[in-house]
Amino acid sequence: MPSVYNKIDNDAFIARINSLSKESQPLWGKMTVEQMLSHCQAPIDLALGDLQMRSNFIMRLMGKLFKTKILNSGEFKKNSPTAPDFIRKDEYDFESTKAELIRKFSTFADLGHQSIKSNKHPFFGEMSYDEWDKLHFMHLDHHLRQFGV
Repeated sequence: MPSVYNKIDNDAFIARINSLSKESQPLWGKMTVEQMLSHCQAPIDLALGDLQMRSNFIMRLMGKLFKTKILNSGEFKKNSPTAPDFIRKDEYDFESTKAELIRKFSTFADLGHQSIKSNKHPFFGEMSYDEWDKLHFMHLDHHLRQFGV
């Protein structure tokens, strides 16, 4: 599987992001392209230590039970549930939101494992560097496919 820490793989994601336009429409779901670009920053912020989230005991227990199954599935299913903190309903500037996602995503290739500042995910619990890698790969790939790139 490609790695978000690998510069070539990371650049391939950035090329996909750059192929989006303000007119890009989702193949499924309700988010606009701008909302999706903002939404994709939230889990990156979580890993980089810029977003703190809590979850209740039941959600943490469910996350631990399903973590391996989800991460080994290879991709997220259409219309998968998301954390309330990741939901975006506001309007965003396309160019600045896209540039910010690219800047944040590039951090993984620029700093490698050092980019991960939190080893705890609010749903999945303890996460290894490889698990963060898979999760970010799957999440961004899911949303880029959602918009046809």
